Amino acid sequence: MIRSLRGAGAFAVLGVASLTLAACGGGSGDDPAATSTGSESASSSASASVTQAPVEPGDGTLTIGTLLPQTGSLAFLGPPEFAGVQLALNDINAAGGYNGKDVVYNQTDSGDTTTDIASQSVQRLLSAKTDAIIGAASSGVSFTVIDAITGAGVTQISPANTSPDFTTYNDRGLYWRTAPSDVLQGRVMGDLLLQDGHLDVATITLDDPYGSGLQTNIEQALTAGGGQIVANEVFNPDAATFDSVASEVAAAQPEAIVVIGFEQTVQIIQALQTQNIGPSAVPTYFVDGNLSNYKDDFPAGTLKGVKGTLPGAATSDDFRQKLLQVDPSLTDFSYAPESYDATVLAALAAHAAKDDSGTAIASQLQAVSEGGTKCTAYKECLDLLNAGTDIDYDGFSGPIEFSPQGDPTQATIGIYEYGDDNTYTNVDYIAGSL
Repeated sequence: MIRSLRGAGAFAVLGVASLTLAACGGGSGDDPAATSTGSESASSSASASVTQAPVEPGDGTLTIGTLLPQTGSLAFLGPPEFAGVQLALNDINAAGGYNGKDVVYNQTDSGDTTTDIASQSVQRLLSAKTDAIIGAASSGVSFTVIDAITGAGVTQISPANTSPDFTTYNDRGLYWRTAPSDVLQGRVMGDLLLQDGHLDVATITLDDPYGSGLQTNIEQALTAGGGQIVANEVFNPDAATFDSVASEVAAAQPEAIVVIGFEQTVQIIQALQTQNIGPSAVPTYFVDGNLSNYKDDFPAGTLKGVKGTLPGAATSDDFRQKLLQVDPSLTDFSYAPESYDATVLAALAAHAAKDDSGTAIASQLQAVSEGGTKCTAYKECLDLLNAGTDIDYDGFSGPIEFSPQGDPTQATIGIYEYGDDNTYTNVDYIAGSL
């Protein structure tokens, strides 16, 4: 986002409560509040061997920017992410802000990789003396701006970047993410395919770091369970049609199809239907990039039975209601918890460092996320910090526990299924360690 049994060695581990994976990683004042502009952000992760940028004093005002999708192929993810950031800022400011002042909030649009919007947005954020940037949603977009952000000594925290490549990226210790690496999502998807009885699988893969990274991890998990990828059709995000992709997939005669992409999914499904290998004929699976509601895109029942994976624990009704107070039009809550937690962690790290600079924030992010007294609300954590207590923040997205490389070391992947109305509901959650 598993088969007609071909051998006794093929088995699924999806039912286990916890999946243990190979290790992977990533990486001022007192209080925050919010103003606004428009945004999306970038993504990457630092190698543990990379020396952190030197900590330089902040200006006493905590400034947080968002680089999140208002336009482009991931625009559907923007509203819940923006709402998550705004809700966090509301909570931070209600607790006194930072250094006795509200947090300054600058929003910008990330667009997607077909435009230069993200680069322009980052320059505006840097000119505004932003200390921490929340974003981007797209791994591909993050790779276009991560050097500019971290090179300026600014902390970047993505709520949705999942490309495994960020774990070892040379980011000077300034890139972090609250979404897990696709090492975990790929493992869960591979096991799901095996559990569902599919050994011969075709993948249709977006040609970018997110697509290739997720496909690689799905294939590894599938192969480990006795399956195989019989076709991997890589597509350009700007492709006008997907007829040739669908034709090649049909020729491979897969038992199941995994579509790894964004908004192109509507055209891809239509092309597969033309080849008589649509979801009603061949079991089809989506991932986080295209797990969306398609109620207005297809006739009723088109996606019935399609399954998908999405990083993130269950979103509580209380949290959803708070998000709806921020944005009453929300119909999707994907990555809202991760956006909320990224913002809260940035503010808590600034408090812990007693400094609002980007380098100071980054120097404390791991410390406030693991190893201390558990706390789950911003005010609760702040009171502990003010009392001189080491904290371990667990948020709405679950335990964070950053590795030295800025990756969450624990995460949850949700499994979803589409009904007759072409919208999805949760059917399971799988917890794992990375």
